[in-house]
Amino acid sequence: MKKLAGDTLKFRKSIMTKTRIGTHLNDTARLRVRGKDTLSEVVGELSFTEGFYLVVTGRVPTATQRKVLDAALLVLMDHGLTPSALVARIVADSNPDDIQIPLAAGALMVGNRYAGTMVGAGRLLSEGMSFAGDKREWAKGLVAKFRQSKSRIPGFGHANYKGVDPRAARLFEVATAAGVKGDYIALLQTLSEEIDADAGKRIVLNATGALGAILHEIDFPVEAMRAVAVVSRCAGLVGHVLEERSSPVSSDIYALSETIAYEEGVD
Repeated sequence: MKKLAGDTLKFRKSIMTKTRIGTHLNDTARLRVRGKDTLSEVVGELSFTEGFYLVVTGRVPTATQRKVLDAALLVLMDHGLTPSALVARIVADSNPDDIQIPLAAGALMVGNRYAGTMVGAGRLLSEGMSFAGDKREWAKGLVAKFRQSKSRIPGFGHANYKGVDPRAARLFEVATAAGVKGDYIALLQTLSEEIDADAGKRIVLNATGALGAILHEIDFPVEAMRAVAVVSRCAGLVGHVLEERSSPVSSDIYALSETIAYEEGVD
């Protein structure tokens, strides 16, 4: 039996996959993350923003990268009673003792429609930056393609802001002051100009579009861009879940639901 157990352990070790993120809890001789000693080089030495960048990219951010990512994390932290906040509050009303449940529920609202469209903008900008020809011609072609498909270009348009989204303007201001190169910001602005020309009016470049550009500027992976919104929004949702205990809005939502009439029939 002992020999069998030993053989099994050897087999497991022989096929063991690798991770470069961090050491396991059972490795009590070491506590490391991304090649750094967690206790002496991370805790007390890096901010949360720097640690986040390190875990995702494997690199400690420069001062410029830290400043930009910090702004990105803050700008979407809270926008009041948004769908994610309302969902988190309703779930908190049903699960008042398990804060992770309403936070997870609220985080699921970050997607292609709410808060998470920076990944779509980021992918388009990657495409544009790899385009070998004139960037304006790329932008014109992209606008024509989306017009033909009758779909919206990620990062543009907003239900409330008209003309200028002040959040986007501030993100560009912070990124420029922090010292980013500016190539992706310039490309996004070129795309914005072509969208306006095609529409015959000003189409607002929103915060998630700006995030797609400034996260590119700091070499943050496109595949992880939406995670910035998730991490940011989860922090804000903590405040909403706690407030729901002392100043609930879920009861108002339930009352509103009582006013919705039932209608007989088949769709």
